Amino acid sequence: MNDMRSPGIDTEIISDLKAKLESGNEAAQLKAIAELGQVSDRGAEVLLEFLLERQATDREVTCLDGKAYQTLRQLDSAKVREALQTHFSKGVVSLNSASGIDYEPLQQMLIQQDFEAADRLTSQKMCEAAGSAAVARGWLYFTEVAQINNADLNTINLLWLVYSEGKFGFSVQRKMWLGLGKNWEKLWLQIGWKKDGKFTRYPGGFIWSMDAPKGHLPLSNQIRGNKTIAAIFAHPLW
Repeated sequence: MNDMRSPGIDTEIISDLKAKLESGNEAAQLKAIAELGQVSDRGAEVLLEFLLERQATDREVTCLDGKAYQTLRQLDSAKVREALQTHFSKGVVSLNSASGIDYEPLQQMLIQQDFEAADRLTSQKMCEAAGSAAVARGWLYFTEVAQINNADLNTINLLWLVYSEGKFGFSVQRKMWLGLGKNWEKLWLQIGWKKDGKFTRYPGGFIWSMDAPKGHLPLSNQIRGNKTIAAIFAHPLW
């Protein structure tokens, strides 16, 4: 993390980035977080202070927490690793489940932005949350979506939202769908699930990275029609 800049220049840069971090403009905040991870040891300290303050005030976990955590995880610093292990041993999202489902593997995949594996595991966890029939079948039927508890659907959605800079998640897709007047064809095109009149082929046609269009993920077997995703969008959670 060390570089050849003078302490005075570092102080100015840190001060400017801290101001952006506190600006309330999410795009500017996300950019400031990434830049703080590249500015000496003091940048890492600022990010740790930011995370700990948000945790102490019980603020709602957002993509800002996820971005700060992911940035710190990538730093080669024993001090940072120790602090994260002490205060955020499993990540920044509380893994609430009314069904006793373990979402820790999903959290770790999304922290690492292994989106293809996370998408497959999301389908599995949605089946677990829906009940034994869905688990035995191996895929979620649209009438089973209502059986998923609010806590479980919220945890799955929050994990995607927090670790994708707010780009992915069922809530993101739903907001886009509503903004398009509930027009499915327009949604498919906008999120990259359909092109030139044809549904995107799984898995090679999908973009398993942050380069994907907003709302591109998760898929979770909605790509063959709209009944399942319509049921998710109609879930009582929202």
